[in-house]
Parts: sequence; C-alpha cells; structure tokens
Amino acid sequence: MKITILGSGTSSGVPRIGNDWGECDPAEPRNYRTRASALVEHDGVRILIDTSPDMRVQLLAAQVDRVDAVIWTHDHADHCHGIDDLRQLYHAAGTPVQGFARRETLAALDSRFTYAFHGRSGYPSTIAGALLPDRLTIGGIHIRVADQPHGSIHAAGLRFEADGRSIGYATDFNIMTDDMAAMYEDLDIWVVDALRRRPHPTHMELPAVLGWVDRLQPTRTALIHMDNSMDYATLRAELPAGVEPGYDGLVLTA
Repeated sequence: MKITILGSGTSSGVPRIGNDWGECDPAEPRNYRTRASALVEHDGVRILIDTSPDMRVQLLAAQVDRVDAVIWTHDHADHCHGIDDLRQLYHAAGTPVQGFARRETLAALDSRFTYAFHGRSGYPSTIAGALLPDRLTIGGIHIRVADQPHGSIHAAGLRFEADGRSIGYATDFNIMTDDMAAMYEDLDIWVVDALRRRPHPTHMELPAVLGWVDRLQPTRTALIHMDNSMDYATLRAELPAGVEPGYDGLVLTA
C-alpha cells in the first residue's frame, strides 16, 4: 500500500498570490506547495482524498486518470473546490465517481455542487455521493474514520489498512481526541497536518504534532498542510528521525 502526497500546502498554497514565499526558499522545488490532497493505492485500487482547487494539475503530475472512490475530509474550499474536474474521471470511466463524506460534509457539497451530484440541463451527474461510515472497505483497503475537531466543524480523519500495513491521514484538526489517538496508534505511515510553528485556532502546530509523534510512535511521519513559514531544508535539518516535511509528489510505501 502506498500514499502519494498530491498537495502539501495550506489553503493559500506556497507561494501565496503575489509571489509571497515567506520564509520558504523559492529555489527549493519542494517548497512549491499546492493545496492538500492525497492518493492511496493498493493492488490496483485508488482512493483520492479530497478534491483540491489544484486537483487537475495534481492528477496530471501523478499520471492518474482513474480512481475507484473519493473521500472528502470536509467541505472547506481548499479541500473540495476542484470537484468539477471529477467530470474528466467520469468521462474516462463512463460512470459516476463514487464519493464518500460525513453527513454534514456531504450535505454541504450536495447543496453547493448540486449539478455534479444530480445533473442539470441535460448533463448527467458525475458523482455518486454516499455517507462515509466509521468503517468502510474499498477493494482490499479497509478504512477507519474518526471525527476531528477543526475549529467550529469536524474533518474526517482516516486510517487505511491492507495486508497488515497501515497509513493514517490526519489533516485539518486542532485537538487530538481519544478516538483519534486510538485510531492513529501503531501506524506504518502517518501523514499529518503541521501548519506552522506558532499555534493556530483550527490547525495543529509543529511542536504539538511532534509531541503526538513521540506518543503514538508511527514508523514514518510526513508533514502536510504547511504554510510559507515552513521551509523544507530548515525543517529537514531540525526534525527528529522518522519525521520529514512532505512535498507535492512524495510517495510513501507502507
């Protein structure tokens, strides 16, 4: 089983509009970050996590023209507003793309992108929406879900298991609940939100993430959803063994 980090950046990406690289070295390609998204694969099955506004360029870069399902973590724009590009996956497959989300997220997406879920003016629906349960199996991939506090809403935290290996994906949260901690124990790979070093009201800051890495003991950890204060080389030099800054295109194999 493997996970490809399609996008490793926060909602503004890196650089921000205005060519604002912040503390990130523009000469380091791994500092160029599109909005957060990922692809989990095992034995021919592909699961896309979120449809970021950069999804088209992300899937082109990863040479992906087919997915078996999409899971949305929540309905914030940086995680779902590339949804229209699922049309091309619909055309390639000849059938609506299966999409899963928690109840509130699915309702928000259905309301905002009604045409994609139900069709309009002679155009067919391109997504078959379904509720994301606490446990789900797609192909040979078993998925567990935990609701993560993300300011005033919740985002779906995900654990993928196949052939005795495990990958956790934890984006957009600011509190680690007991259910989350239990789900993220004993991971082979943990891909986790670490927005910046300073505290933030809706995201986990780097020192707190490292504290949870020390407690949960994943074999390998990759940081995502990073803003322009998080320079790749600086992080690489200071992070402990087993923890690394993620970047667009990074492939991690469990």
